[in-house]
Amino acid sequence: MSEPSKPSFFSRSQVLIGTLLIVIVVIGLAAVLRAIGHAGRPSEVGSVDALAGSNDKCVRCHRNATPGIVEQYGVSTMAAANVKCEDCHEVAADYPGAVAHEGTWILASPTPHMCSRCHEPETNQFEHSRHGIPAYVAYAGSEGLTPDQMAQYRAIPEGQFDPQKLRNALFALEGPDITRFACVACHGVGEPNVDGSVGQCQKCHLRHEFSLEQARKPETCNNCHIGPDHPQWEIYTESAHGIAYHTTGDRWNWDAAPGTLTPKDFPAPTCATCHFSGFGGASTTHDTGDRLTWFLAAQVSTRRPGWQDNKVRMQSVCMECHSSTFVNDFYDAADRGVEAVNQRVLEADSIVQPLKDRGLLTAAPFDEPIDYEYFENWHHWGRTAKFGMWMQGADYTQWHGAYEMLKSLSQLRTTTREKLEAAGASGRSEGR
Repeated sequence: MSEPSKPSFFSRSQVLIGTLLIVIVVIGLAAVLRAIGHAGRPSEVGSVDALAGSNDKCVRCHRNATPGIVEQYGVSTMAAANVKCEDCHEVAADYPGAVAHEGTWILASPTPHMCSRCHEPETNQFEHSRHGIPAYVAYAGSEGLTPDQMAQYRAIPEGQFDPQKLRNALFALEGPDITRFACVACHGVGEPNVDGSVGQCQKCHLRHEFSLEQARKPETCNNCHIGPDHPQWEIYTESAHGIAYHTTGDRWNWDAAPGTLTPKDFPAPTCATCHFSGFGGASTTHDTGDRLTWFLAAQVSTRRPGWQDNKVRMQSVCMECHSSTFVNDFYDAADRGVEAVNQRVLEADSIVQPLKDRGLLTAAPFDEPIDYEYFENWHHWGRTAKFGMWMQGADYTQWHGAYEMLKSLSQLRTTTREKLEAAGASGRSEGR
């Protein structure tokens, strides 16, 4: 039997050439598809370094001392606009908080007062928002505020509440070695500065790139808005809006100019779209409460001052994608949901009231299990249920919210009954 003929040199070459042609076509097709997917999108950040070849004294020194900062700032829009390091950091020798540095005086971390030289509307809005002094007061209390700062605090809607004593108590109980990395890390966004300005812009606008994309992406808000008492990140992630972001957000126009955004740029909202961005009939704002109708973070939620106008602004954002019927029906249902949660919180109050009436609870906060149970009922589960409703996260409304409230109420009833029975059996109060 004869051996099969071997392929000739030319046939082997033809196979090789054919294979190469297929590879080239596939690579070319992939490049075309990638180009289509990126059509209309801004160029990648970092493509232009505005500080390349700079002879600025700060740049020259910090290329060696802190090269990462120079790299970040070089690709920022601020550097492209010829904003120099000195414009943000350099101050007079007698400026509050100034430190000597290389023959001049600087602020190591510029305050909102410095930012207001170019961003006055934004800093004013921020300083009169929930992210301003109210955030600071929530953990530190109001005792250290100047008269002007106290007046500013009281002018903000959240300032109508006294500082949350329970939250303030946790701050004191945990101590500075912990709270430096806990309460302060987030609530410091509203801390007063030595020059009288309020807050830290860099909490949301990370230095030194100051990227629009970074500030607009929900991961930025995730830095603080996460966890059992305000799980906005988790709720957003499970919502239809969050799903759209995670599956198609790489094609959104993250660097669109402020005040020009449309559904073409953002087919679904992020945190910034709803609460900050100019979108639909709502103007750009740095006041986080500007479009909210309820004090959802409160123990028992009430309407915010001017909530009707706030509602119009937020609904104008919603109606860029949804019908007015859908939006109004949603608001009516969510309003009823808030009232239902309020009733659960009030029920907890009525359960523990007999203990208060008989002096069976101490005045000291968080010194026995029932204090934690009562606190978590509203501060964790009640708030989570309300946030879940408004942000359309069913699992957080139910299993991390309403269910936990029912479970907590059951435990409060049991503990209250046991305390009352023990006090009755002993024939005296427990020195409470």
